[in-house]
Amino acid sequence: MKFLITIFQDEDGVYVAECPSIPGCVSQGRTEAEAVENIQEAIMACIKVRSKEWKDLFIPTREIEIDIEEEEFIIEDMD
Repeated sequence: MKFLITIFQDEDGVYVAECPSIPGCVSQGRTEAEAVENIQEAIMACIKVRSKEWKDLFIPTREIEIDIEEEEFIIEDMD
């Protein structure tokens, strides 16, 4: 079974990985590779817990790309 994960590096340099199709399934690592390894373990653990609690194992998700005009990113000075 394949799952889509997201990975980003936070302000402390830690890589955070999340599986959007399993609510609350998040992990991290010092490197991207470690974060991927850790999220794989987290996915398996989350599925085990969800199955014991008779919850859906995962929820359907999809990725949609949207356009936002550059002008919308301009933040006016609050001073």
